[in-house]
Amino acid sequence: MREVDVVVVGAGLAGLHTGRLLAQRGLEVLLVERRRSLSTGLRTTGIFVRRTLDDFDLPEHLLGPGVRDVLLYPPSRRAPIRLTSDRDEYRVADMAAVYQHALCAAESAGAEVRLGVRYAGVGNGVVRLEGTDPVAARFLVGADGARSRVARDLGLEQNRRFLVGAEIVHPVASGASEPAFHCVLDPRVAPGYLGWVIDDGHAAHVGVAGYPRAMRTGVRHLLDAFAADAPGRATATGPIERRGGPIPVGGVLRRLASPGNPAGLLIGDAAGAVSPLTAGGLDPCLRMSELAASVIVEYLRDGDEHALRRYDGRTLRARFRGRLLLRRVLAGVRSAAAAEAAVATLRGRAGRKAATRILFGDGSFPDAR
Repeated sequence: MREVDVVVVGAGLAGLHTGRLLAQRGLEVLLVERRRSLSTGLRTTGIFVRRTLDDFDLPEHLLGPGVRDVLLYPPSRRAPIRLTSDRDEYRVADMAAVYQHALCAAESAGAEVRLGVRYAGVGNGVVRLEGTDPVAARFLVGADGARSRVARDLGLEQNRRFLVGAEIVHPVASGASEPAFHCVLDPRVAPGYLGWVIDDGHAAHVGVAGYPRAMRTGVRHLLDAFAADAPGRATATGPIERRGGPIPVGGVLRRLASPGNPAGLLIGDAAGAVSPLTAGGLDPCLRMSELAASVIVEYLRDGDEHALRRYDGRTLRARFRGRLLLRRVLAGVRSAAAAEAAVATLRGRAGRKAATRILFGDGSFPDAR
């Protein structure tokens, strides 16, 4: 039986980034992904925030123009609150191309990436795979999404609180509109979250997300209804792509790593590494991947279980208790009248300051290091 140091399950941004870092440090890495193409089954809008752009080397040619304006709308869509930054706060990436770039970087570092291979289970140091032979592994990394099977098999904590999101993406006429991020607080179309339009002058992303139990007509129906008159949406000039999936919003899970045969840990959505308020997951997945890689290298080098204790979700959760509280507040906005009142509170000086801090601040997710 083939033996490797690490098996990474899932070729999203977290899995590919972790696989590359581990291979760069001399470990034999096998990364498996059930999809046959990374351009299919996309689930993320691809919005990178300024802090991520500042701290990570992302491919410039795959990022859209900078977005500095955010408009916050009540359910009536009247008199939105405009917040403008003096810096580029958001850039939307071509995520299919970003994944392909990250895959090439992982392979160049020495990781072996196999697409079309499904994880089937683990036991006694053996990782079972559908579509290829099992492998013996010293370590298993779960980067397999919000409903992680690796988490279950390793006896680790699993996500329990989800939003479900859906989005349409299409090209727009270049230069037809100024880049802007439109956010609509309306529990009738996005209970517990937002409807959004982000248009960077190249492509438009129109989406909704909310608690599935409150979406009585289904997320796709709500998306179509919202998109029909969504503020800031430009006319499509090309094919329309649909995306969607679950978004964990319960915060970073407490128990993320486990010794055993093999030992293992969780990263990305599998670890709940998503901002509980904004539901952004790209920044935290990169930050936690760097910590995960250093913990894995230390553990495999020394065989000391204390290394795994550094990968502690409790410490990370403690650093954004305020955002977990705001998540509960947002979930409690259940009527259009309440949403109108909530937006009204943001019109004052204190409200605008709080909104600016959330949308343009540097503390969207704690630095895992």
